[in-house]
Amino acid sequence: MVDKGHILWVDDEIDLLRPHILYLEGKGYNVTPVNSGEDAIHLCDEMLVDIVLLDEMMTGLDGLTTLKSIKEKNPAIPVIMITKNEEEWLMEEAIAAQITNYLTKPVNPSQILIACKNVLESTQIQSDRAAKDYLQSFQEISSAISSAADVEDWYHITDKLADWSITFDALGDQGLGQLLNDQWKEANQGFTRFIGERYEGWMQSDDRPDLSPIIVEKYIQPELKEGRKVVLILMDCLRADHLKAMTQQLSTHFQMETNYYVSILPTATPYSRNAIFSGLFPDELQKVYPELWEKMWKDEHSMNKYEETFLKNQLKRNGLEKKSVHYHKVLTYESGHKLGERIGELKEVDVLAIVINFIDILGHSRTESEILQEIVPDESAYRNAICNWMENAWLLDMLEEISDWGHTVFFTSDHGSVQVSKPVKVVGDKQTSAGIRYKYGKNLKIPEKYGMQIQHPEKFRLPKHEMNTNYLIASGDSFFIYPNDYNKYVNYYMNSFQHGGISLEEMVVPMAILRGRKS
Repeated sequence: MVDKGHILWVDDEIDLLRPHILYLEGKGYNVTPVNSGEDAIHLCDEMLVDIVLLDEMMTGLDGLTTLKSIKEKNPAIPVIMITKNEEEWLMEEAIAAQITNYLTKPVNPSQILIACKNVLESTQIQSDRAAKDYLQSFQEISSAISSAADVEDWYHITDKLADWSITFDALGDQGLGQLLNDQWKEANQGFTRFIGERYEGWMQSDDRPDLSPIIVEKYIQPELKEGRKVVLILMDCLRADHLKAMTQQLSTHFQMETNYYVSILPTATPYSRNAIFSGLFPDELQKVYPELWEKMWKDEHSMNKYEETFLKNQLKRNGLEKKSVHYHKVLTYESGHKLGERIGELKEVDVLAIVINFIDILGHSRTESEILQEIVPDESAYRNAICNWMENAWLLDMLEEISDWGHTVFFTSDHGSVQVSKPVKVVGDKQTSAGIRYKYGKNLKIPEKYGMQIQHPEKFRLPKHEMNTNYLIASGDSFFIYPNDYNKYVNYYMNSFQHGGISLEEMVVPMAILRGRKS
């Protein structure tokens, strides 16, 4: 029989519990019985103990004193206290001393077994069940991928795959992680074909899914017209799986509803985020704001410099010019912390728009730092790093305060990112753009299997930067590298997180609608 764990059972009447001990041993546990707190403390120091069952009322050292001594030296050992005393103060003392569970006498063997399983085996049991459930869902998801006919089907597929990614993060993948990764790749191959068939038609028709330019009109304006105030939080590079990983943190303070929309191409900030704030496609933006457009594209640091102007003008075009707007971009911890400290001053603003660049900065910083690459080696670690930041940064405290305002909060992104691993050589002149997942320039070409070639930008609502401009948009996990110092840059960008291309992770963008639980 497999050893399921070592139980130390502490009770000054331990001999009376012999039937219980035999029952646990019959279930595969190794049980060491002792009849004093002093012996328990000594054994916890001398041997490997997986869990302690501790009587509260004992001669000599009582249960609480024994508990505190054990936890002082061995804080990770789970302790289940067993007692006849149901007084609340005792429970609070035990909880304060980091007790794992609390059982009231008399206890039967089944109660003890369930309590021990919950501590020692629950993760394994849940992991086994998750693996079994995923194998059952695998064929269902594969069938959905092969039969996907519209964008709602792809939202559903993204949702399912993101759910399984989060489940495996929490419980382990039982060796099925690679199978899930392969299914993400299968989905992206199908999605790339879908975008290749539909995207140009969307650009020429009003019969299309929700795209970046419609976001303010669809979500923000109806709230304002009903007299409600709005907070728009846009986290650059936030993906569906990232948002799902944050759900527990966000749902502490908000009721949460999640929708999806499609980022325009390229899935990069100068295009998709400007489209959100302006309500215009890139070719329209170039025509409506010719002077600002020139300034934006002459200096890469100015590409998103005018978002506040674009947002105010979009509201004005739709008869909402009297609504007050405050726009704030957070690029550093210090600027975020300062915003959090003064957030109360912005309560009466009709539209509070906050752009947060943390996820994008994390991705770029990881590319440049070998230490960060070790800390964040894969997608799972990337999600965990984002959630750890969320838990400890200024944002969660700020959201807690906002949740009391009664405002409608929209929590979204402009695009996501994807981990790249397939270098593709691209030849271009000095005017060719520097993007890793997309490029524009003259006479750019790649094999079709690596992405989309756009020969006529106007058909895709994209600007012509010069005569004969064409675009390359990477698909799957491809990334573009110039021939010069090819191997150097392949090594530099390999397995980095990039955006600008065609993938579910980049194009299917989550839109969470948050309403404070107290409002």
